[in-house]
Amino acid sequence: MVHSKIFLRNRALGYVSNHIPLVTRYIERRKENLIVTCVGNAFHTYGCTHFTLLSVSGTHPSEITCLSADTYHIYTACENVIYAWRRGTELKHTYKGHEHTVCALLPFGPHLISVDEDSNVKVWDIKLEELVLELNFSNKLFKITTLMHPNTYMNKVLFGSEQGQLQLWNLKAVKSIHTFNGWNTSVTVLEQAPAIDVAAVGLSDGRIILHNLRYDETLFELVQDWGSVISISFRTDEHPIMATGSLDGHIVFWNLEQRKVESQLHKAHFKAVTGLKYLPNEPLLVSSSPDNSLKLWIFDLADGAGRLLRIREAHAEPPTVIRFYGNEGSNILTAGSDSSLRIFSTITEMLNKSLGRASFNRKAAKKKGRAVDDPLLMPPIADFCSESTREKEWNNIVATHSGLGTVTTWSYNQAKMGEYKLFPKKFKGNHNVVASTVCLTKCGNFVVIGYNTGHVERFNIQSGLHRTSYGNDKGAHEGPVKGVMVDPLNQTVITAGRDAFIKFWDFKPMGGNTEPRAKIAMDEPIEWLRYHNESSLVAVGLEDFSVILIDLDTKKIVRRFERHKARVTDACFNPDSRWLVTASMDCTICTWDIPSSNLIDIFQVPEACTSLHFSPTGEFLATTHVCNLGIYLWSNRTLYSHISLKAINKDDPIPMISLSNSLAEVIDVDEDEVTELNPEYISPNQLDNDLITMSGLAHSRWQNILNIDIIKRRNKPKEPPKAPESAPFFLPTIPSLEIKFDFSDIKNTKPNKKFVTHPDIQNLTIFGKSLLCVENDEFKDIMEELKYMSTSSIDFEIQSLSTNENTTNTLLLRFMKMIHYVMEKKTDFELAQAYLAVFLKWHGTAITENESLRNYLNTLQEAQLRNWFLLRDKLFYNLSVVQALKKM
Repeated sequence: MVHSKIFLRNRALGYVSNHIPLVTRYIERRKENLIVTCVGNAFHTYGCTHFTLLSVSGTHPSEITCLSADTYHIYTACENVIYAWRRGTELKHTYKGHEHTVCALLPFGPHLISVDEDSNVKVWDIKLEELVLELNFSNKLFKITTLMHPNTYMNKVLFGSEQGQLQLWNLKAVKSIHTFNGWNTSVTVLEQAPAIDVAAVGLSDGRIILHNLRYDETLFELVQDWGSVISISFRTDEHPIMATGSLDGHIVFWNLEQRKVESQLHKAHFKAVTGLKYLPNEPLLVSSSPDNSLKLWIFDLADGAGRLLRIREAHAEPPTVIRFYGNEGSNILTAGSDSSLRIFSTITEMLNKSLGRASFNRKAAKKKGRAVDDPLLMPPIADFCSESTREKEWNNIVATHSGLGTVTTWSYNQAKMGEYKLFPKKFKGNHNVVASTVCLTKCGNFVVIGYNTGHVERFNIQSGLHRTSYGNDKGAHEGPVKGVMVDPLNQTVITAGRDAFIKFWDFKPMGGNTEPRAKIAMDEPIEWLRYHNESSLVAVGLEDFSVILIDLDTKKIVRRFERHKARVTDACFNPDSRWLVTASMDCTICTWDIPSSNLIDIFQVPEACTSLHFSPTGEFLATTHVCNLGIYLWSNRTLYSHISLKAINKDDPIPMISLSNSLAEVIDVDEDEVTELNPEYISPNQLDNDLITMSGLAHSRWQNILNIDIIKRRNKPKEPPKAPESAPFFLPTIPSLEIKFDFSDIKNTKPNKKFVTHPDIQNLTIFGKSLLCVENDEFKDIMEELKYMSTSSIDFEIQSLSTNENTTNTLLLRFMKMIHYVMEKKTDFELAQAYLAVFLKWHGTAITENESLRNYLNTLQEAQLRNWFLLRDKLFYNLSVVQALKKM
């Protein structure tokens, strides 16, 4: 398996839904609706009660193209292959036969209907995985876009086409029942209405047609002003409401009795509402969208309008910056291209939060509704910095925006955008000023901002007031400032610019000093600056794709790392500052050992890493990637295994590692679902004739048999037990090794029957009698009886074999045959050896005096040696394999 030496794929955070419509299922045993959403090459199952993530499916070979479900399974299509899953994680069936990508699925009783992009319809037997029926349509005449099974229509399926026509087919008779002329517009969605024979037809021009299928008559027509209708759902709790979704993210609710708009949810999602489902017999609506969100709406307001009840969302656009927050390493702060700041928890997704989307006028945005209108939305966040020291007192996060000079403030504790926007008054009216970098001091009081004009300004974050400027009127650098940092004691400000200079300034300039205390010249323009809080090392990214390390104490370059072949996007130190991890647009992630200056790990990813950060505990490396909405966690393997970190040569191949699937916390889903009973697996007594099988009993059941007399003497009480003065009522027992009740005083009303016992077996124990009664040398049952006796009882029974002179030789031979029987079966190896040892201990002399017993002892020894040689060979082979693996 190809993998990185240090990092192992852990899981991905921040995936909720994509453009594939959601699916709902009701689980009778849980008394809960489950919601299934697609997240690329996997699907998530959420519980509707608390919106908890219940399970994550296995990874598909590529993106899932469509999704469906019934009582038993969840069906997914990936390219031209269809999969059936049980409980959201167990792959049960696979259906192969399509030549083109499957675009629609419909469970149909014991069958599954699938449609591919070439309008080929296949009907599968779900259990047998066999093709039952195949229909071929021409894309030029009837390109299938959607399909539906009308209620009460036996064996019939309704197909919708891009040409606007509808066709009703009887799949059992394999013939077309009726063709509906349509409305000369592509059919985007078909949905069964609560009324029998009525179907809702959504068209690409925004019309919704309520059509009677039995009489081929249109009952009435509605028009959605927001364009194409892409999802329809009907409320089933005795309210005549129909909900439709649009491409703009709006949801329209129609009163079917009055045939007019009842209410609207404006900007319910930031993108198209592709998934829309009313929960059965409840005033609840679930919606999903490609904006990576899943929302549950409840309709309990006085005017019948909906409000947001629960939400599970993440970044709608790929995140641009990622940083761990605090010292615990359990929370991650991310900024996305959707102008939002979010908190992701590495413990549970229930702790995820959104700090909102940046807006120019937050109060006006809140008045206009939950979503921020585009004119009020600020550009994407380009960089941010956080400090947890004063998080409960005032804002502790500052962020810069693409092409904007204003720096916004945020509160982690209150999970919202702050009221202050930092912008120097001297730049007022200058729209060309852009904040390029930002830093928050360790005390949490000051913000230092670098601009593209070369200026560096300091603000107080509590009051939002400007405090000081660094450099002269022209700025601290000639060109954009690409990095800024402040030492932990607020003594020195370090700035880096595109002019290839790193400058050191006094935090509080004295006497109007406009010159830096010191400066270092680089060979190339500087791209970014990264520092470690507990060390004096600063990493500087240069334009020639190299990374240098500077010691702040000596103000000298101490290391230079060159391996990347494209722009270095980000870098971070590990907690003890021994490693530097860098990411580049050449799709590689490198780990450098700082003391030895060697490259100790490198791997490739399919999409370039845009930002990365090491957790303060050293447990995870978090990364974001181009065109990916998720945050990917990589486990640090050095925490739980020994890894030899040798230097990597330039000629060594670079492993390619695919990005991990979304494997968040998983809760077992206990479904009834009219459960298909699977036969219970029963392990056989012997797996293979070439193997030796142990009994599996506890060691105390057979290890102590040889020393039972010593154990009895050791456990013998020093004083005899005293009888209680007034013992409670107990059933009287007969003194013996086994507990037996004394019923001699009980009068038996049944007539007495005299049993005649042979005098030879009157003095034998129950085990001895059973041993004499064995026929055809079938000792299986008697061995099971002996196996579950106590240690003392087994020793007693073996001793009792020679109590009767008439049957001693027979019993001894029978016992030896029983041991031989077990050895030939190659089962209960350790029990057979223990019982044989006790047998020879007590009856060794008797065996030597009898010729037949001596002869059979040789047969027993041969069987024992065969088993031992077999066990020894297997044991030595395994030991040699383990030793060889230890040396690798």
